[in-house]
Amino acid sequence: MALPEFSMRQLLEAGVHFGHQTQRWNPRMGEFIYGARNGIHIMDLTQTVPMLDAALNVIRETVAKNGRVLFVGTKRQASAPIAEAAEKCAQYYMNHRWLGGTLTNWQTVSQSIKRLNEIDEIMEGGAEGLTKKERLGLERDQEKLQASLGGIRQMGGVPDLLFVIDVKKEALAVAEANKLGIPVVAVVDTNCSPDGVDYIIPGNDDAARAISLYCDLVSRAALDGMSAQMGAAGIDLGAMEEAPAEEAVSEAPAPAAEAPAPSDEAMHDDAMSKDAPLDIESAEEVKKEAADS
Repeated sequence: MALPEFSMRQLLEAGVHFGHQTQRWNPRMGEFIYGARNGIHIMDLTQTVPMLDAALNVIRETVAKNGRVLFVGTKRQASAPIAEAAEKCAQYYMNHRWLGGTLTNWQTVSQSIKRLNEIDEIMEGGAEGLTKKERLGLERDQEKLQASLGGIRQMGGVPDLLFVIDVKKEALAVAEANKLGIPVVAVVDTNCSPDGVDYIIPGNDDAARAISLYCDLVSRAALDGMSAQMGAAGIDLGAMEEAPAEEAVSEAPAPAAEAPAPSDEAMHDDAMSKDAPLDIESAEEVKKEAADS
């Protein structure tokens, strides 16, 4: 395997260059802004390309040295891609809500993970001897703990690197990583500050297409690092992959036609909608937090 390649065209088609409305910019991102169009800041992809490449290389090297990468993205449109990408490369993720102290108070988090494992064992054993009320209580606890900690339950300690989507929303995660000296790779939009980010990827952190692209590239970089690690251990990955690949060729259905790239107008509308006063996600979060409390 090799470090994943990508092109300027891929970034353009994913809308990576679209920032927020010009009045919502953070001056700290000024050096990465190419200009403005129709009230939207446009990021300089000639800077994004090499910075994204550098970030992917750091991820690859971290995994190649047996390091752990924690994917962080709790916003609605990032939740599924973050989990899928982390699972694909056998890394870890937080995609529900960042719990304060996840990194800085790992000992307490470990106790919660231990509790989740205990509940899983009880439920797998049929929850014998428990009343219906006790069983329902355990099921609720299991669901909450799995949502919050399921992506890190096998991590075994603090990570060696964080990959973050939306540093504004995940400010607490970045702050905890900074406190512990854990390097941070992050996508930084025009409304965010790059402070605290060691490897900046200037880009749109709201568009689903862009988020999917970042996650796919990072996952592939981690897989490349894993290949390097296993190769150094004398494991022949080529021999492991060859046979299944040949079988897949004969059995795989014809690939579906690639979805057309969204029009310029559609992506501009997406960029404008990023700054809606109260989006659906925010409303849902307010309701959920009220219900939890």
